Amino acid sequence: MSDRPEIRIRLQANQPSKRVNEPITCGVPFPKGCLNSIQDLRIFDATGRSIPLQTNVLDRWSDGSPRWLLCDWQATTGAGEYVLRCVPDSAEAPAHHIVSLLESDKEAIHLDTDAISLFFEQGTPLFLAGGIRPGQHHIRADLLIEDATHHGVTSLEQHELSTFGPVRSSVTFHGESRLPGFLSEEIFVEVTCFAGLSTVRCRLIIGNAKPAEHPGGLWDLGNAGSKLLKEAKFRFALDRSAAPGKAHCSTSLELAFEPLRFPFELYQDSSGGENWQSGNHINCNRIVPNRIPGYRLRSGDVEKTGLRATPIVTLDRGDQHLAVSMPSFWQNFPNALEADEESITLSLFPRQYDDLHELQGGEQKTHVFYVSFGRDLVTEEPLAWTRDPLIPVVDPEWVASTGAVPYLTPGVRDPHAGYLQLVDAAIAGDDTFEKKRETIDEYGWRHFGDIFGDHEAVFHKSPAPLISHYNNQYDAVAGLTYQFLRSGDVRWKKLADELAAHVIDIDIYHTDQDKAAYNHGLFWHTYHYVDADTGTHRSYPKNGRIPPDGKPVPGGGPANEQNYSTGLMLHYFLTGDEASKEAACGLAQWVLDMDEGSKTLFRWLARGCTGLASQSRTPDYHGPGRGSANSISVLLDGHRLTGDRTFLTKAEQLIHRCIHPADDIPARNLLDAENRWFYTMFLQALGKYLDHKAELGELDEHFAYARASLLQYARWMAEHEYPYLDKPDLLEYPTETWAAQDMRKCEVFQFASLHVEGAEREHFRERAEFFFHYSVNKLLSMPTRTLCRPVVLMLSNGFSRAWHHENPNAKAFPPVKELTDFGKPKRFVPQKARAMKRFKQLVLAGGMIGLAAVVGIVYWIAR
Repeated sequence: MSDRPEIRIRLQANQPSKRVNEPITCGVPFPKGCLNSIQDLRIFDATGRSIPLQTNVLDRWSDGSPRWLLCDWQATTGAGEYVLRCVPDSAEAPAHHIVSLLESDKEAIHLDTDAISLFFEQGTPLFLAGGIRPGQHHIRADLLIEDATHHGVTSLEQHELSTFGPVRSSVTFHGESRLPGFLSEEIFVEVTCFAGLSTVRCRLIIGNAKPAEHPGGLWDLGNAGSKLLKEAKFRFALDRSAAPGKAHCSTSLELAFEPLRFPFELYQDSSGGENWQSGNHINCNRIVPNRIPGYRLRSGDVEKTGLRATPIVTLDRGDQHLAVSMPSFWQNFPNALEADEESITLSLFPRQYDDLHELQGGEQKTHVFYVSFGRDLVTEEPLAWTRDPLIPVVDPEWVASTGAVPYLTPGVRDPHAGYLQLVDAAIAGDDTFEKKRETIDEYGWRHFGDIFGDHEAVFHKSPAPLISHYNNQYDAVAGLTYQFLRSGDVRWKKLADELAAHVIDIDIYHTDQDKAAYNHGLFWHTYHYVDADTGTHRSYPKNGRIPPDGKPVPGGGPANEQNYSTGLMLHYFLTGDEASKEAACGLAQWVLDMDEGSKTLFRWLARGCTGLASQSRTPDYHGPGRGSANSISVLLDGHRLTGDRTFLTKAEQLIHRCIHPADDIPARNLLDAENRWFYTMFLQALGKYLDHKAELGELDEHFAYARASLLQYARWMAEHEYPYLDKPDLLEYPTETWAAQDMRKCEVFQFASLHVEGAEREHFRERAEFFFHYSVNKLLSMPTRTLCRPVVLMLSNGFSRAWHHENPNAKAFPPVKELTDFGKPKRFVPQKARAMKRFKQLVLAGGMIGLAAVVGIVYWIAR
């Protein structure tokens, strides 16, 4: 590691308490060429004591050196900040507990943490956990999933060791389904264990890989393709023993453990918030099944109620100890925890709910919980750390210095107080994202993590709030992550984690069985100004009417104009969560699939690309636009995550399809803001492409083509662009969003300024400064500035201004081979248009042949 820098990582919790060896997982960035030997990397506490460290490279620079490294260790409070250092030729790592792999084959996996042993064998329960010596007690773990007809899954048999290391190891399962119509890949369980601990983390994913039926492009609850569940539950059972069982429960972080009586049940029916019966929770019959304002607790013959539970239940019998916790219990209602003298049962889709649980086609849900199979010693109260975990925060100064996230500066060095005020509205003040959730009760297993799209209530007249889901429009996950990396404020991280989980489960269409234009795509936000109703997060409700004209919602489906993956990619780098990586890569593959003409019915009439990856606004527009911008950006993320050259090649194909250095820019009519504003998104994606190619060292003809195109459009913008709200009469709805979109113009000029010198560079910098300050000042003057959409736009756009302010003399990219003749622009014709033209030609040709045949017959008869 050059100059042997020290990387400081602090740990933060909501309510600091004593922790001993709490598991920590943290993504850490490194500059290009900095980390030469991962084996020399050590982590130290404030006393200088070396701590066991497990590492995994998540992302590499083009020279092969790590760009993001996942670090696992165990932290003890009172040890101060932890510091990563490279210590060449250091002694062996300190002695410590480790996770040992005692057996691993197709039949069985046996892991030992030095506190418990975990046994995973085919044809047995999900797993057994217990003492590390033969003959000691074991706890049995079973999974049962029942549908509406009470058919159930009783075992999972396909397992593999997905992660193995001395600090943390995981075993994953795919279900051997016994539910009619369920596929094995729709049930997934991950069990993660930690060195020296008796606690495991469990992740359950239940999905529906069937395609949804969407008549007329409407994707409502109740449509064919849905699956109805009665219950999904884990049961953890102790060995039989003569000793009586004793149980305790702490219902929330603020409440101490109390003894329980059997039978015990804690059932969370709703959020317990003021709007717990919000229309957000309607079922396919437009009925809200929630019956209890919060939770019901039954302990023996005693019953009481409460609002929001984050419970831990413990069960002790002799020398057997069992504890279960679920950190987001009330937020993901309905859930239930039950206990008797022999077992604890966690129901994730509980039978107590006054309705069946509908999983729409292509929908899934992930639940995360913890189980301790012995005495948990991390906190004084067992598993207390799991509901208030330590969150690692890498020093923002270090993060910014690495360049792993381009144009990032620490927030404390940002001189633009107005900009910071606008973005901080998401986490501070009277209208934060968390407070917005309460308005429509954005809770429950399908909704938690999403953001209430309050900007869509412009025409709403009813006293009940309009239900509108934001669904990660403009990549809110990325914006939240940028602000966390800049500030180190864990409130940003919490929102990003929750939204990423929601996007992965609910907003992505998890099926291979629909058409290629939809499979594994991302659903749009709720349709503009329309209540989500039974459409939920799938954009187009059948009961929707568009104000003020009252026109019915047109319908549609997943499409390129709302495809965002950068936030998911960054979330993977920060957490190592493979689900985030798989989702981002899946969205890149979706771009390839939607544009592949051989996957459509039109292939019989016309070959080549469909154009679905590049169209914006209308099917015939394939110039610089939002759809093509998103496709290019997602493909670049796919290339970075996988190294698959196919993604980069496709991105370059789309660039050549949509823009040209010799474009007749006035003919594009880019000043028609309602229909062409999004060209600035494309130019931002072009800047991202140039950065990506430059880092790869590929200053080739594709780089030159994109660079020339960016500069040509930036020069036109410098002479013609103006703030949108300067001409409100040209806008259908002259709202605060237009002032926020002006920030994109600032970023385009910043990208362009890096590719020129002298007076032109200064001109671009001046234009960037102008649009930055206009956007910020205009928004600050508007009472609607804290609405969801303008805040999200500010989160992802504008933070780079501080970097350019600090680096006014940043050098342009190295000279490239000057190409002045790129040929002439060629108009792209989508597959459908080419197929229809071919069809008409065939009809016409067929008609001429038929006419010739008739004339011939008449002539023959007449003869």
